[in-house]
Amino acid sequence: MENQEGIEVTTLAGGCFWCTEAVFLELEGVHSVISGYIGGKTVDPSYREICNGDTGHAEAIEISFDAEKISFGELLEIFFATHDPTTLNRQGNDVGTQYRSEVFYHNEEQKKTAEEYIDLMTAEDTFGKRIVTKISSTSKFYKAEEVHQNYYNDNKSQGYCSYIITPKIDKLKKVYKDKLKK
Repeated sequence: MENQEGIEVTTLAGGCFWCTEAVFLELEGVHSVISGYIGGKTVDPSYREICNGDTGHAEAIEISFDAEKISFGELLEIFFATHDPTTLNRQGNDVGTQYRSEVFYHNEEQKKTAEEYIDLMTAEDTFGKRIVTKISSTSKFYKAEEVHQNYYNDNKSQGYCSYIITPKIDKLKKVYKDKLKK
């Protein structure tokens, strides 16, 4: 899909992929969001293997987006605003290397933008703590099982969704209403 005019792909890991997928599906210019696994050693891992924390993979999302409608920088801004990039291998109660914060860039421009964005947030002391988000070259991305795709929209009344994800969506709708799909 990267070869279509204006369409780019990036991969972001910001803790539970149910959370990050739900956020990015709301954005104008985002064509697709796929939940999956990246950055580890296990070939074609399962969710059960990921949860054990010994595959080396992160729960992540692969985003296809129209760079004319939403820039990679704007995606990064929303990524950093909707998860905690200062906790190593943890997002809230989710603990383990699979919940790390990492940007998997697909080209040198994405790498440079991510580095500059983190440098700016560090200089401005945006979070009051050190940012631990890694920046890595993309590697093999494994699509998660179908039950994990569009998880929030299919399970909004489930406890985790209503207590953890809905507040993120509410924040997104309040702070980034101009970036949302119509």
